[in-house]
Amino acid sequence: MDTSVPNMQDYEETFRDFNLDVPERFNFAFDVVDEWAKDRTKLALISLDPQGENAQHHTFWDLKVLSDRCANVLKDLGVGKGDRVFLMLPRIPEWYVLMLGLMKLGAVPMPATTLCTPNDIEYRVNEAEAALAVTDEENWEKVAAAAGACPSLRHLLLVGGSRTGWVSYEERMAETSHLLDEVIPTRSEDPLLIYFTSGTVGYPKMVLHTHASYGLAHVLTAKFWHDLKHTDLQWTISDTGWAKAAYGKLFGQWTQGAAVLQHDARGRFDPALTMRILERYGVTSFCAPPTAYRMLVLEDLTKYDLRNLRHCTGAGEPLNPEVMSKWEEGTGLTIYDGYGQTETVLLVGNYRCLPVRPGSMGKPVPGFHIAIVDDEGNELPPNEEGQIAVRVKPDRPVGLFREYWRGPEAMESAFYGDWYFTGDKAYRDEDGYFWFVGRADDVIISAGYRIGPFEVESALIEHPAVAESAVVASPDPVRGDIVKAFVILAPGHVGSDELVVSLQEHVRTTTAPYKYPRAVEFVSELPKTISGKIRRVELRESELEKAKGNQ
Repeated sequence: MDTSVPNMQDYEETFRDFNLDVPERFNFAFDVVDEWAKDRTKLALISLDPQGENAQHHTFWDLKVLSDRCANVLKDLGVGKGDRVFLMLPRIPEWYVLMLGLMKLGAVPMPATTLCTPNDIEYRVNEAEAALAVTDEENWEKVAAAAGACPSLRHLLLVGGSRTGWVSYEERMAETSHLLDEVIPTRSEDPLLIYFTSGTVGYPKMVLHTHASYGLAHVLTAKFWHDLKHTDLQWTISDTGWAKAAYGKLFGQWTQGAAVLQHDARGRFDPALTMRILERYGVTSFCAPPTAYRMLVLEDLTKYDLRNLRHCTGAGEPLNPEVMSKWEEGTGLTIYDGYGQTETVLLVGNYRCLPVRPGSMGKPVPGFHIAIVDDEGNELPPNEEGQIAVRVKPDRPVGLFREYWRGPEAMESAFYGDWYFTGDKAYRDEDGYFWFVGRADDVIISAGYRIGPFEVESALIEHPAVAESAVVASPDPVRGDIVKAFVILAPGHVGSDELVVSLQEHVRTTTAPYKYPRAVEFVSELPKTISGKIRRVELRESELEKAKGNQ
């Protein structure tokens, strides 16, 4: 297969003509995984231990047999169609087996990151009234601490161990038949899974996806943005509890027939190990969050043999142009940025058939009508800031979540007129490229100027002393707010008054002078959500509290 030819060759034509057919009945586990399993040799999954060693290989046939057996285990525990299941596992093969087994039953997994605390677990289980909680030996104590306050839980399932009060996954799998009894078929609009949003403001909301909106529609993400063929090996750096796992480690990738690599990373991100894995296992398509790319470009990229790597994507937050430039200098590869939400599949992206404009989110994915609108839902002209919105009338696009489950107020605030409001600010240029500004509540207004934090952060990351930064509004008696930057320094640099001046002058010359940070604070870490996004809201609130204390 010629991988030099992109799946999408003419953007305008594809956007105009594309239509995603939705069958009456669809189940990803049966209709995708089990279909590929007809070729008993086709590779589906490579799993690496924390050291990047001891690769386990699973074919689609392996996963079919294991997930059938797992579905029988779950049925024996009383799990059935519509039941919610809390699933908190690291990046191990059992996560896939359980996800597929739950899908085959029509049960509704609630993937959660292993970073969840007992309070997080209790909240999620109780909000969804989950019937079963699944975790591993490393995290069982957190689940056990929460379980006593979760009346809906009927069973606790433990992977990789045996404990009193828990059902052993391995023991049940060993004694259960791999021949799956008849199950109730799922319709395309039946619930597939529930994700909890990151909760940057308020408590996390339950995002309910259907078999069509995620299991089927993520083909848009993998086919057009990841540009995957059935010969590819995709590695997406993501915890299994993040929606990015659905984007890059499961649905669209296997729909395309590509194999998936996962690395059971524990602890801090290791850039050198990441590069060695890319090289050793011949990864062909790589997707990572901007934070990872920022750390990777601090490595000597030229010393790695990446001849197999053909396509790179970035998502999670907008990618800084300077990081893109350094990656291309070191690897010869362009990073294709993309934008989507927990509530959606890919919405806007850069594609191989279009020139990349560094710093731009790209253009809307085929199948969606995306626009920049004002607060009343009126489409805005080019170069005018507004909210990114998805048209939902007259036809609701396939790939949009069904609802914030049990969240009528959240639904009312997110849907207005013909639109779903994403809560993100951007503008569209004359050529149809979208440019991210920030969350609707992240935009800084200083002395009448509207300043997007991302542009300032992008300028700061270009400075050799900066590894990562977050920019927020800080109260000021004269200007209302000023721009304040929280900066993590790159190795070998020390904070000083001279460095503050250097950073300020760099931003002055890189962006408009009024955007420079009038205050800079050097920090060792930044507050982040469990999905890895910077919690600017926490930094803003801290600044507000400081201002109140100084009055």
